[in-house]
Amino acid sequence: MTIRLAVAGGNRGTRFDQVLGGLEEQIELVAICDTSDQVRAEWTDGRPDLKAYSTFEEMVEDPNIDAVFIATPMLLHTGQALTALNAGKHVLSEVIAAATLDECHALVETVEKTGLTYMMAENYCYRREAMMVKNMAGQGVFGDLTYAEGAYIHDCRDLMFNDDLSRTWRGGGGGGSTQSTRGNGYPTHSLGPVAQWLGINRGDRLVRTTTFVTKSAARQEWARSVLPDGHPDTTNAAWADFTDSATTLIETEQGRVICLRKDSASPRPHNMALHSLQGTGGAYISGRFDGEDPLVWLGGVSSGVSPANFGYKEKARPAGLENGDRAEWQALWDLRDKYDHPYWQKLGEEAIKAGHGGGDYFVMYDFARAVSGEIEPPIDVYDAVTWSSIFPISIENVKRNGEPIDIPYFKPEA
Repeated sequence: MTIRLAVAGGNRGTRFDQVLGGLEEQIELVAICDTSDQVRAEWTDGRPDLKAYSTFEEMVEDPNIDAVFIATPMLLHTGQALTALNAGKHVLSEVIAAATLDECHALVETVEKTGLTYMMAENYCYRREAMMVKNMAGQGVFGDLTYAEGAYIHDCRDLMFNDDLSRTWRGGGGGGSTQSTRGNGYPTHSLGPVAQWLGINRGDRLVRTTTFVTKSAARQEWARSVLPDGHPDTTNAAWADFTDSATTLIETEQGRVICLRKDSASPRPHNMALHSLQGTGGAYISGRFDGEDPLVWLGGVSSGVSPANFGYKEKARPAGLENGDRAEWQALWDLRDKYDHPYWQKLGEEAIKAGHGGGDYFVMYDFARAVSGEIEPPIDVYDAVTWSSIFPISIENVKRNGEPIDIPYFKPEA
């Protein structure tokens, strides 16, 4: 089955153009939608059969389109997904899926009503190390899982202003975005992988959360460095609705804790996918910077023992653990032959050519498989709204001075 796909949002969508070229048997690109004449012209250059639309509503009425990839600004995602689903189109949506709890519920109701495929394109779940850790967690390698961390730390201050000094969406322009809020405005990159490792919505669920935020400081300094004296965006008041860094805590039904950090303003090297996982049998930590290996320690597999406080004598310890070397981390890749995910074993060379560490390739690959009925969407509508709901809830957490708030369970009770 070849899926006839339309891309909505030509700027972000270009990142997937190369991916589609590697999936020609599964997906045929038939249409592009963008409000910019220039962007549409760039897509159709050399592609005389590619249809170009300036409005989303017109595009989804095209009977020759089976599915839509929504890669438009964040606050448009839910409305466009609902429009596409009601027009009979399958939907792959960029993150986040929804910006309010009402949007979350509407999305679930519409997917259930139409019976169409909906998937969120959280590409960080498909990075090689993320899929390998998921494979290991599923096999019980880390023991009983208790704690996980995720962080998305990406200094985007040089993307806040256009060259005419108007604000971009990252700077709160263009009708606003999740970035111009005092909350966790971009939770799914950090939450998605660990939610899959912990089996969220598949045996465990998120039950309550709180978020704390810092003041906004780094954005003001940047604004003053690029804007003329007296410009209104050089004042502290101009950035009062922002935060440099947000920290979110989440409790699960099975008594696990997740800690998330989102920071797109603080000056530092990019931490693209900062994650950790703790279980009763071992632990995982991602590389802290480009080029550093992700690490694991697994009891009975890695070097040393834990605990190893042998300087304290006359303490009760299991037989055979009276002495030994201290536990030492080892590279995750040492175990790749045994635990590498089958996707990466089979398609890794093709996937790594795509963006976000191969994630963009596997997002589109799995969407095609889901639409054709081979698999259920690995990031389905229930995952999409659960992970995305942290954004609106976090804003309310901050308004209530950190008061924990229950997270809705969007999935029907079994």
